Amino acid sequence: MFKNKKFLLLTVLAVFSLVLAACGFGGESSDDKSKDDGKDSGSSETASAKELNLIVASEPPAMHPGLATDTTSGALLQNLFENLLSYDVDGKVVAGAAETWDISEDQLTYTFHLRDSKWTNGDPVTAGDFEYAWKWALNPENASEYASLLYPIQGAEAYNLGEGAVDGVGVKAEDEKTLVVTLAQPTPYFLELVAFKTYAPLNQKVVEANTEWYTDAGADYVTNGPFVLDTWKHSDSIVLKKNPEYWDAANVALETINIGMVENESTTVTMFKNGEIDYLGSPYGSIALDAIDGFKADGTLKTANYAGVYWYKLNTKDKITGNVNIRKALTLAIDRQGLIDNVAKGEQKPALGMVPSAISGFEEDRGYYKDNDIEGAKAALEAGMKELGIKDPSEINIKLSFNTSEAHAAIAQYIQENWSKNLGISTTLDNSEWQVYLEKLNQLDYQVGRMGWIADYNDAYTFLEMYNTAANGNNDTGWENAEYKKLLDQSIVEADPAKRLELLKQAEGIAVSEFPVAPIYYYTNLYVQKDSVKNMKPDMLGNIKLKYVDVE
Repeated sequence: MFKNKKFLLLTVLAVFSLVLAACGFGGESSDDKSKDDGKDSGSSETASAKELNLIVASEPPAMHPGLATDTTSGALLQNLFENLLSYDVDGKVVAGAAETWDISEDQLTYTFHLRDSKWTNGDPVTAGDFEYAWKWALNPENASEYASLLYPIQGAEAYNLGEGAVDGVGVKAEDEKTLVVTLAQPTPYFLELVAFKTYAPLNQKVVEANTEWYTDAGADYVTNGPFVLDTWKHSDSIVLKKNPEYWDAANVALETINIGMVENESTTVTMFKNGEIDYLGSPYGSIALDAIDGFKADGTLKTANYAGVYWYKLNTKDKITGNVNIRKALTLAIDRQGLIDNVAKGEQKPALGMVPSAISGFEEDRGYYKDNDIEGAKAALEAGMKELGIKDPSEINIKLSFNTSEAHAAIAQYIQENWSKNLGISTTLDNSEWQVYLEKLNQLDYQVGRMGWIADYNDAYTFLEMYNTAANGNNDTGWENAEYKKLLDQSIVEADPAKRLELLKQAEGIAVSEFPVAPIYYYTNLYVQKDSVKNMKPDMLGNIKLKYVDVE
């Protein structure tokens, strides 16, 4: 259902479980990717005026809610724009541009009632701004990669695929303060989706007058969130300022947010230790692996649950990994806790299922298999070898592929040792640059390949949907199962939350028993911050709403 999501998540996870993004610290304005840095030399604000200094790794690829697919852009956009619904400091859905909303008894019609709020150019924010933005994202000519997140809306998929008309999309501004949305089918997580960046509003007058409105700071970069894009020095720095016209401005403490761009992780650690930045950790930079132990030792390292999973995909069309018992052996023979303790060091959790424990309803261990189950792995290997006519484990050589990264290489080497010691098989490590690597997975030109997945909303469906068919663009394993797909399809229309949760768990159980993926660990977010920084922590989706942050 939700296509084109791979690009985002692969970009997000191009490094370790920490979403390793190196950052550079800039001068007075900045262009960045999804982070915040440091100092605006042209600003008259001082630390006493509530300044926050952050970093990001690079230039944000798309400062447009309908085009952004990366975490860098997303980190900024969620503080510049406000959706109908938003998140509080703990990641709970709360009112945003909409003050209240109603849901029909059949759960197909959502009516949002907007509060009085303004764009930064003084225009009122209207229901029509949301209708326009959502239909803009769905317009196939605009090539919005996250348009599929709007597919629960009636007629949205058909319009986006060029098979229907825009008039058939179930979004209508009945008046300036009332937006009525009609869904194609009940979608229990729809309110979570409404808080996602692709659902942000656009000022139609501005967008149609200047198609490049989002490429620079200035009068045309019109937003409705708690902060405004004050300056943007491309590939150097970005400065955000408090939006005095924001409806809840009285409860926004920060006046200035300086965001620099620094790529080297060791440099960013030094900057934090020297007091040049106030916070270090996703989505505003990341902690270098060799610095984690030091921050642990001095008690400053903080950990937050993160709804993401690091896993190895297995090519079910390959002669060797196409055997379910071989896949089972490879999965069971991994010492996840040892990997976390000795390599990752980020206090991650061993993944014993496909859905992270940070997702609602999946907090407990589902008991599908044990970590480092050597006896079970050996039994599965023996059964698989018999089925394939292989007499000795030494005849098996697995190619383990990953995209170029010291972190991914370190994980692969550890698992290579696990498989050699526990199963007696050999492993060839195969690393490729990102785009080449993605193409290998796409073409099933691999045996075992690493990947990560992070939730866009708090629901298990986002982790399970990609394997509903082999044709799903995010599958990359060749695996499909009719009963699995049936359960997912049933979960879409099931209105009872408890019954729907059970359907999703049954589906997960089927997939885990056939091992198209070998889950490795569930992500955590590691971060450090100055004692003076308050209410700044990533929620389970990795978001940080800066409107709640204060600096003493």
